[in-house]
Parts: sequence; C-alpha cells; structure tokens
Amino acid sequence: MGKVAIVTDSTSNIPQNLIEELNITVAPQIVIWDNTTYLDGVDIQPAEFYTRLATSKSMPSSSQVTPERYKSIFQKLLDEGKEILVITISSGLSGTMDSAIQAKALFPGKSIELVDSLNASMALGFHVLMAARAAKNGASLLECKSIAEEAREKSGVFFLVDTLDFLHRGGRIGGAAHLVGTAFNLKPILTVKAGKVDSAAKVRTQKKAMEKMLDMVADMVAKGKTCRLSVLHANAASRADEVMSELIQRFHPVETVFTEVSPVIGTHTGPGTVGVAFLLDM
Repeated sequence: MGKVAIVTDSTSNIPQNLIEELNITVAPQIVIWDNTTYLDGVDIQPAEFYTRLATSKSMPSSSQVTPERYKSIFQKLLDEGKEILVITISSGLSGTMDSAIQAKALFPGKSIELVDSLNASMALGFHVLMAARAAKNGASLLECKSIAEEAREKSGVFFLVDTLDFLHRGGRIGGAAHLVGTAFNLKPILTVKAGKVDSAAKVRTQKKAMEKMLDMVADMVAKGKTCRLSVLHANAASRADEVMSELIQRFHPVETVFTEVSPVIGTHTGPGTVGVAFLLDM
C-alpha cells in the first residue's frame, strides 16, 4: 500500500466495493430535509432518499462538505503518516473545494494537494479511481495529482433528466437555463462544461434522447483507443441496465461501473435521471 491517501466527496458516486478495494476516503456531502441534516451516503442512502422524494410535500436541499470535516479527515490521515490528494466536485457546482482549501490552510507545510475535477458523479469518480490505483502501486503525491489532472482532460458525463425543475430550483442549471419553460415533452441531454451544467442536446422523446446520448458518447469514445464507462441512475435501474448493455456491446470498454446517483446529486437532478460518464484512454 502506498503512502498517498486519496480523498474525495460523496458526489463522486463511486461504488462501495471500489472505495474499500482502493482505500479511498469519502467526505460526505450534506442533505437538509425538513430541518434535519443527513450525511450523504451515511445517514441517508439512495433507495431511502428516492422513495421519500416520491411522496414528500417538502423538497430537500444540500450543502457542501464543511472545513471542519476536512480538518478531521486530514488530521487522521496525517497522523497515519500519509500524504494527501483531495479531488473534489467542480467548484462551479459546489463550495466543496473552498472547504478543502480552508482546511488545508490549517496544516501549513504538510503534503496536501488539491484537484478541482471540474465535473461530478463518475466523471469525477474516474479521476479518483485512476489516482487511487496509482497510489496503491506506490506513485508519489505529485504523480497521483498529475494522473488526476490528466483524467480531468479526458473525461466527461452526459445525463438525461426527467425534468429541469430540480436543477433550476437548486441553482445548478448553468448554461441549460434557457431550456426552462420549454415544451413539457422536451427531453434535455445535459453535460458539465467548464465546471458547470450545460445543455448538450434537446430531443422530443425519451427513446430518442437515450439514442442521442449514446451517439454523443460514441463521438467522444472515437477520440480514444480504449475507454472506461459508467452508467449512473437516480431510481431508474431498469433503464440504466439497458444503457449499460448497449454500451458494452458498442464500445467494449476496459472498465464499466454501474452506480446510483447519491442523494445530494439527486437533490439537483431529481428521480429518473440516467447518465453516462466516460474516461478516454490514458
């Protein structure tokens, strides 16, 4: 096991088996619902979250990992003799990076490096996985950081939401704002561009939107010889299964990751979301 500890946040949506296998530290984001605070993925899990969301008269909100949480994580890892690489959700979507910066300032002279993924969900998750695998194999802190930064340039995500209401209400709609109020049967395909949510395409039916999203993934994958792909979903497992089967058949990825959208991301995308994250060959 290497001396570099990889830290990310719960919006990376990395499955638990990979977190444990690669010894990744996950800082939980915060869900606030009916005046109660929950740690994302700790106090509230996706299944419970989406079941409650379907019937709740009130809507949840979210908050970033606190500087105090990062301080506690950093202290523990430093006491274990670790150097630390933190890879966060895009600073354009969350204040999580700011919290990490504040916490790092409390440990002057210590080996703590920060990377802003400029992305979210498994697009972020792939940055973390590649850095964590390098760390496990003995890579240095700066080598792990360089790998995460390279992954940032070769990754992305497309996602299809049932409604833009959640993104609009949460203030995360970014460049897709012009789609709000358009025809009710419009199915927008969204992406994260320059660190913020942006419109990638708009299609009239869900079936055509799924086909379009896969074609857009194909356009990106064509730029690399190999790829890693992840399908993510918010209480839409059957649709996500179909997408994963199609991806495997079309692209023969070297790695696939099937995962659920965490409660904090689900707060902003809403139920029914299906997305595809990719990492091109490195």
